[in-house]
Parts: sequence; C-alpha cells; structure tokens
Amino acid sequence: MLALHTSDWHLGRGLHGHDLLPAQAAFVDHLVEVVRAESVDVVLVSGDVHDRAIPPVRALELFDEALSRLRDAGTRVVAISGNHDAARRLGDKSGLLDPRIRIRTDPAAVGVPVVVEDADGPVRIYAIPYLEPATANALLPDPDPADPDPADPDPTGGRDPAGATSFSQAATMRRAMRTVRVDLDGHPGARSVVLAHAWVTGGAGSDSERGISVGGVGNVPSSLFDGITYTALGHLHRPQVITPAVRYSGSPMAFSFSEAADRKTSLLVDIGRDGIRAVRAVEVPAERRMAVLRGTLNELLTAARFAAHEGDFVSAVLTDPIRPDDAMATLQRRFPHALRLAHEPPAGAGDDRSFGERTHGRTDLEIATAFVAHVRGEPTPRERTLLTAALDAARIAEEAA
Repeated sequence: MLALHTSDWHLGRGLHGHDLLPAQAAFVDHLVEVVRAESVDVVLVSGDVHDRAIPPVRALELFDEALSRLRDAGTRVVAISGNHDAARRLGDKSGLLDPRIRIRTDPAAVGVPVVVEDADGPVRIYAIPYLEPATANALLPDPDPADPDPADPDPTGGRDPAGATSFSQAATMRRAMRTVRVDLDGHPGARSVVLAHAWVTGGAGSDSERGISVGGVGNVPSSLFDGITYTALGHLHRPQVITPAVRYSGSPMAFSFSEAADRKTSLLVDIGRDGIRAVRAVEVPAERRMAVLRGTLNELLTAARFAAHEGDFVSAVLTDPIRPDDAMATLQRRFPHALRLAHEPPAGAGDDRSFGERTHGRTDLEIATAFVAHVRGEPTPRERTLLTAALDAARIAEEAA
C-alpha cells in the first residue's frame, strides 16, 4: 500500500496579513498531481485542515474541492480533526461522503479502523482526532481494566496520579491507543496505521503552532505507538522523524518566519507485506521563499547581498541606532513583500533623550504614529486615517469643554 502523509493545511490562514489561500489552492493542485503520478492508494491528513473553528467560506470550498479531486484521482482519503478544527463541524457531513472519503472526528470511534485492501491483504487505519483531555475522556471507549494491554506499562489505566478524574495529553492518548490495541489483538499480524494529532516527545516546534499542553504537561511519549506499522502525526509544522515508524509530515507551507529555512514536504509511505519498505519525502513547491534580513535600513536598501531576496516574503530586523521614520514603507520599495519589521539597535545605542526632548517639535499625529511603529510596526494608511480622526475628535472635545 502506498500512503501519502500530509497534515496541518490550516486552510484560511494568512501570513502577517497576506492571503495564503491562492498558495493553498496551488498546494491542492500539487497534491492531486502527486496522487496521480505515484498511484497513491490512500491520503492521510493528520489534522488541522482549517485554521479556525469557523473557517471562511473560501476555505470550506477549497477543502470540498480537494476531497472531490483526490477521489476522482483514484485514491482514498482518511482525515482527522486537529486542535484548530471544530471537530463536529468538520465531521458533520462525513456520513454523506463517498465511502472512499473518511473524516474521523469522534473519539468514540478510535477503535474502529478504516480497512484498506492491497495485494498483501488488509491494512487497518486507526484515525485518532485531536483529543482534548477535558472532553475526550468522557467519549473514549474504556478498555477492560481486567485485560490490560501488555505494551502499555501504565498501571493506572490511563489516569494521572493526581486523581481518577485527572487526565493529561499523554494519559488521554494512552487510553485511545489501548482501545486501538484491543481491536488489533483480534487480528494478529495485521499491518496497521495510526493517524494522531499531538505533540510527541522529541518533536521540535516552531512559532506557528498553538499550544496544546494541559497544566504544562502536553507531550505524548512515542512509545505509545510501539508495534504500529506507521504512525502519521500532525500538529508540529516542521517535518521530522521521531522514530523510523513515527513521523511528522509537517505543514505544506510556512506559517511563520521561524520556518524560513524549513523544506516543506509530504511523505510517501510504502507499506509492504512485512512492514514499511520505504518513506520518501516529496517537496511541496513554495509560492515564494521566506527570508529574515538584518542590517541598517540603508544597508537593506542598497547592499547587493540582499538582491536575491527582493521577491521573497521578508522579515527585516533594523539595527539603526534610532528607528527610522516610515521604515516599512521605505523598505517595501525594494522588498514589496516585506511583512514584518523589528528594531534591534546595537547595545548602548538607544535614544537617551527624555520624553520631552524626543517629542519636542513633533505633532500629536507624529507622536502617535511613532508609538504604534515602536510597539507593533508601521501603521497602515487606514490606521493613520483613524489616528487622525481620533486626535481631531479629542481636540474638538477639549476645545468645547
């Protein structure tokens, strides 16, 4: 069986105000091309299909289009909800879909596999959606405590030592995997795949994931997946290998500048009669590169070494002793896709003047826009208009008092 592992599409997400939906549509095109070119048997989508619980209409339409096109390309799809998805909303139409498309969002169904047949027999695919401990534990099946899983060293049955009703991410996933193993016990020697959305110990995060820890304990030990032929993980946006059989595909595109150097991929997983034959990364084409540039404003505008980044998404770190006025607008003359600006003056090069000295001779609008630029970045033209209107209203009210 040839599986294509992908995750964390975050449809509808932007990048510092830039609309990424056209790039996400291009990713769907790429995914369909890979499915056709490689004759993929099943696409595994390990959560965070959408970026928020109520996605924009265009994001909903793009997901529907992706499912239809993947089905028409001759593959199956198994998808789970992630911590960004509204599970019930994502799964509300699962019963109406073509049987080749399975969207699993219900913790109660973790022990019911999607079975895919190939020339070597069945592969049992267990889809474990993101499990929020506070709610999932009331929905998860409760494996018979008199028949413990020999692969599970936890004698508490999945409960944390803090108390019978206290559950962490690890304890909740442990319960889910015990349910999976109860089903697998009835099929000795069966090949198995688990989809899960979690932060597994050993994984490295980036700036674009939303935390899922509870009480500071969010990591899931990789040993919970021991004995599973392949575990397709989602949540972390960097592609990474936890063990040869436990992997993150990573997100198909960068959602923060901390991922500027990452190579974005999907994973082709070839499962044979005796287990994994090969795992091959398929690079996802990027809309444009990302770059973090550092220097004075004049250096960024004139230095030849930055010429290769003129078409990139740019995060600039200015090292001028004093933050230049209108720095973002000036920077965008050379880097039209500059999205983020920070000011880090050399040590000891700060402005030592008093507040009165720094504001002397400046208008209220200049002071207000400089403050916004200092704490967040250059205000947009609309924000300047709003600041002007607010200052005018305050002046009129003061004069009328």
